[in-house]
Amino acid sequence: MIIHVVSSGETLSGIARRYGSNVSQIAAANELPDPNRLTVGQALVVPIAARQHVVRSGETLWQIAQRYGVSLDALVRVNQLANPNMLKIGTVLVIPARIHTVQSGETLWQIAQRYGTTVQEIVKLNRIQNPNLIQTGAVLTIPFPKPVIDVNAYTINMGGTGAGEVREVGRHLTYASPFAYIMKADGTLGSINDTPIIQAAIERHVVPMMCITNFTAQNPGTTLAHTILSNPALQERMLTNIINIMNEKGYRLLNVDFENVRQTDRELYNQFLQRAVDRLHPLGYFVSTALAPKTSSEQKGLLYEAHDYEAHGRIVDFVVLMTYEWGYRLGPPQAISPLNQIRRVIEYAVTVIPRNKIMMGFQLYARDWLLPHVQGQEAETFDMQEAVRRALQYGAAIQYNERAQSPFFRYTDGQGRRHEVWFEDARSAQAKFDLVKEYGLRGISYWVLGYPFPQNWLLLEDNFIIRKM
Repeated sequence: MIIHVVSSGETLSGIARRYGSNVSQIAAANELPDPNRLTVGQALVVPIAARQHVVRSGETLWQIAQRYGVSLDALVRVNQLANPNMLKIGTVLVIPARIHTVQSGETLWQIAQRYGTTVQEIVKLNRIQNPNLIQTGAVLTIPFPKPVIDVNAYTINMGGTGAGEVREVGRHLTYASPFAYIMKADGTLGSINDTPIIQAAIERHVVPMMCITNFTAQNPGTTLAHTILSNPALQERMLTNIINIMNEKGYRLLNVDFENVRQTDRELYNQFLQRAVDRLHPLGYFVSTALAPKTSSEQKGLLYEAHDYEAHGRIVDFVVLMTYEWGYRLGPPQAISPLNQIRRVIEYAVTVIPRNKIMMGFQLYARDWLLPHVQGQEAETFDMQEAVRRALQYGAAIQYNERAQSPFFRYTDGQGRRHEVWFEDARSAQAKFDLVKEYGLRGISYWVLGYPFPQNWLLLEDNFIIRKM
């Protein structure tokens, strides 16, 4: 797929002609409410069988052609390069899809093996009705190679609402995790209406992941965490309750989210995780944890000190890095998930946690702050589609922070108040996917379902094969 950023005076029909697509395809892919209204800086996904490559220092066209398995001639022709030997750093090249003409006796399996892809990917891209009947001479578009990753998504909406969210994007998920069972000081757990969500997950071949936590919006959970972590008998009781719920409801994994834990309880937390693994592994269950976004083992603060990256990486099956919330709802306006900050967290994490155990967090919501910001004043939280609607409504040009790899804009509302909005778009999503590929991570964990972001799911599928258990 191609990501196109709208310039002044551009129309959807002109963009469609440029890439050999059509207006209806682009409008549908981006779920545009009005195809006749675009705003400067708006990023659009163009659903064609091509990719983009940003030229880096020292790269040659030959190296880029080799990387993507395409010919030099094709790159020169598609990008209308006057001088292929003079590539500027930062130039965005369109990488055309590879084409294969079916030879006599060839099977889709053989073709998939030749190009490092799968039969399913070829069938889907070429809309083949019967994979066992391919004609000699048929011209097939070959998918770009994709790594296989795990994808998790948390949902905070219970019952039918949460179930609907899982059904809607279930084909893109490996795990679904209703958030959350609240721990109690006696080792029991609060109840949640998660049965419809689990049923929806199973229908979509998604593995239900049970999540437990010690905190609520009203209570940081520090004292509760100490009470549980300092008492082995309480832990055993809680683990027995967890196992009973997993058995009864069909959960296959446990996600442990102890937050705001005292530094003095750090080793006790590690011991609890080992106890959980020792209880759950023999039953065929897996254990994961949610970790605050640290950049070193010595990072100070209640959110970080008890989260021992090295120990979690050794003990549990995988971890979810909560790489979001720099743009906190009660803090000043800034990118919610800035790529430069996420990179710092991952650079540290991979030194102490195996890469195939790391899930990178990705937020699915936008925020709108009033200006000037007053400390403690809460930003409004909504979905990416609403962010674009507001930019259109108020005639705001969307800007892009290259360091954070995040879009933002400012506008004045009908009451004369100034606002600043930070959100995600196709560019920032692609940048995060590229980071996952660069570091060879296990996958991505979304916080949280319920906020429409159609570009994300299209690009996720374009970049990765989602593992199904």
